[in-house]
Amino acid sequence: MSYAVKELYYTLQGEGAQTGRAAVFCRFAGCNLWSGREEDRAEAVCQFCDTDFVGMDGPGGGRFATAAELAAAVRACWDGQAAPDSGTPYVVCTGGEPLLQLDAPLVEALHAAGLEVGVETNGTIAAPPGLDWICVSPKAGAELAQTSGDELKLVFPQDGAEPQRFEGLDFAHFFLQPMDGPQQSANIVSATAWCRARPRWRLSLQTHKLIGIP
Repeated sequence: MSYAVKELYYTLQGEGAQTGRAAVFCRFAGCNLWSGREEDRAEAVCQFCDTDFVGMDGPGGGRFATAAELAAAVRACWDGQAAPDSGTPYVVCTGGEPLLQLDAPLVEALHAAGLEVGVETNGTIAAPPGLDWICVSPKAGAELAQTSGDELKLVFPQDGAEPQRFEGLDFAHFFLQPMDGPQQSANIVSATAWCRARPRWRLSLQTHKLIGIP
């Protein structure tokens, strides 16, 4: 299997339980809830996505013929930025929807390259075995196939994806992330109020946007 990658870059994780951790982000092209093209936005299951995952033209992006080739590129991206022996190399597989492409051979190849492997997924596809960190971000109107993991991070508010729908799932952490856009300030207020009232939930802010990094 070959892998279509939109971009590959080194940054700090900006959201959720791993906020502030250095990581290589491997953004796969393609998603099963939206084509990524504005002309299809009205018909998309997820209509609020603000991520460009179309094509393979981003920094470090391209088509990788094998799992080993992509794993080597991810490790080279880490080694080109992080000081030697300064922490466990970490890759976040994201998208789009990474589980359309992230498979067991790639997880094994990334581990063989010395990387800890995380995924950020919409949860509609079951994750392959061996992942070190699973973050699921449910979308209204999309049935969950992955109902356990390390972190459930819910963009809030979403009609049809109210937080209480997910409280019985098997996750270690539950986060509400205020939806970006014109109503962001109001969404922060309402998400904060929800977390105060139901302390199982913690507030997640997109700190990478606040400090101006990718």
